[in-house]
Amino acid sequence: MSHETSRTIRLHPDDDVVIALQDLPEGTKVADGVTLSGPVNRGHKIALRDIAPGASVLRYGQIIGVATEAIAAGAHVHSHNLGMGDHAQDYAHGSECRPLPAVDEPRTFQGYHRADGRVGTRNYIGILTSVNCSGSVARFIAEAVEKSGLLDAFPNVDGVVPLVHGTGCGMSNANEGYTALFRTLAGYAGHPNFGGILLIGLGCEVMQIPDLIGKARMREDGNFRYMTIQQTGGTRATIDKGLEIVTALADRANAATRAPAPVSELVLGLQCGGSDGYSGITANPALGAASDLLVRHGGTSILAETPEIYGAEHLLTRRAVSPEVGERLIERIRWWEDYTRRNGGEMDNNPSPGNKRGGLTTILEKSLGAVAKGGTAPLTDVLQFGEPVTKPGFHFMDSPGYDPCSVTGQIASGSTLIAFTTGRGSVSGFKPTPGLKLATNTEMFTRMSDDMDINCGDIVSEGVSVEEKGLEIFELLIRVASGTRTKSEELGFGGAEFVPWQIGAVM
Repeated sequence: MSHETSRTIRLHPDDDVVIALQDLPEGTKVADGVTLSGPVNRGHKIALRDIAPGASVLRYGQIIGVATEAIAAGAHVHSHNLGMGDHAQDYAHGSECRPLPAVDEPRTFQGYHRADGRVGTRNYIGILTSVNCSGSVARFIAEAVEKSGLLDAFPNVDGVVPLVHGTGCGMSNANEGYTALFRTLAGYAGHPNFGGILLIGLGCEVMQIPDLIGKARMREDGNFRYMTIQQTGGTRATIDKGLEIVTALADRANAATRAPAPVSELVLGLQCGGSDGYSGITANPALGAASDLLVRHGGTSILAETPEIYGAEHLLTRRAVSPEVGERLIERIRWWEDYTRRNGGEMDNNPSPGNKRGGLTTILEKSLGAVAKGGTAPLTDVLQFGEPVTKPGFHFMDSPGYDPCSVTGQIASGSTLIAFTTGRGSVSGFKPTPGLKLATNTEMFTRMSDDMDINCGDIVSEGVSVEEKGLEIFELLIRVASGTRTKSEELGFGGAEFVPWQIGAVM
């Protein structure tokens, strides 16, 4: 990465473009004696040479698309003259798999030790729903708990979280959509950030509670209860019974206290949303450095959002610990190509309008920046949506690029922390898991300081190194794991971001 001037940055010596670091007017002189032929906004690309129609365009030293028309040196390069092109990669499974060195001095955090051996970073009571039809009653119970002040007697309990969603019925009980929902509900029920769980159903839904509790042990500590509205006697009776159960769950959960645990027990979900042209320069590689630090401590990180690594998946397969792991990732890529085709979409349906306003043009360009969140560690495993993590290291989990849905899968897989990079300014939270917001640029960090936890824009504006910023993120992750509240937690986010992935027909 090199700064050509204080106004632009070139990310790789082979690149055909530089990135504007500020809004630049027509006539501005940039790298290699090139003069802008028109105005270019901050985060957008400028051609360094004449590019012929059909020629590949490089950023990060990688192809981000092909010119759809002749592009002159000094021109703005964006969706009007840059397209996707053919997608073909050399996957070279495992060819660049290099284990990271272990740390010399192990670190600890203050966490909640659970009966199954995992360690939580929070201590919530969850009200989990098997179907949308029980969602309102779950919220009624949570509201009644809050109004009554019931939890005042249990200072070690962080709160009650109603987990309400839009599915659970009108679906097959024998397809991948049902299986994904089952994994999600089971993953939340046993999550170490919950000290207790109440599962509520209506009674007649496809996702039957007896099936859930019969096929999976919901919690090793036994602090789990369930009921259906139909069997309990309707809304009022269920609310009354729910308050009684939550009180009992909270009494047991309150006995848990924070105690030292090795950082190797942490599981970090890596996310980005509202990306811009700075995402692949600042916050994403800095988060990648933090992820590598966690893996070096024996911990676990999970990258996700399969449509948002499309075009950069070869960078992950080359880090796979085995050909089988690499092939599992490519199998998910092929599944997505078929899935989007069948549903009248396309893999280049991303970037979003906001991403494009921020300077990102094709999914290849966005993906190359998004993969940077995964650092350089070997790819240990590829998981289905919500599939439990069973080994330490860097993982990839299959999911949509829709952030609340993707994070829901990461939490179901076991993430006890979320780190979320954003350039446009995403706002969200993910109870029961605390989420850090990492700003890619100083301007947005300043404008939305109530929502952002760390400014990564100083990598460009102040010359802070990616490694220094990665260490700053890592240290804050340890503090948050030990109880420090994030900006999203202070604002009360997390009540609307439980979004299981709906796959298949709604009937």
